[in-house]
Amino acid sequence: MGDQPLWEQIGSSFVQHYYHLFDSDRSQLGTIYIDESCLTWEGQQFQGKKAIVGKLIVDDDPVMGFHQSFLLKNINSAWVCTNDMFRLAIHNFG
Repeated sequence: MGDQPLWEQIGSSFVQHYYHLFDSDRSQLGTIYIDESCLTWEGQQFQGKKAIVGKLIVDDDPVMGFHQSFLLKNINSAWVCTNDMFRLAIHNFG
């Protein structure tokens, strides 16, 4: 990671951490959100870490293609997700 720009290192590390928690213990995802964070999941909106983690814990859809974007903010020397947008890729197939 030494040759990557700082923003790329932050993004790459965040994504690895997020999906590790998502695959191993989704209840721990609350550590990356704040109470003002928002999740848009297939058009449904959830605000606050409790609501977001509640949605992510019960999601047991089969694995398929998707698009996910994270907006990160540095708060007190920690990177948190302030906005998470998720959309299944099935809408792009014909």
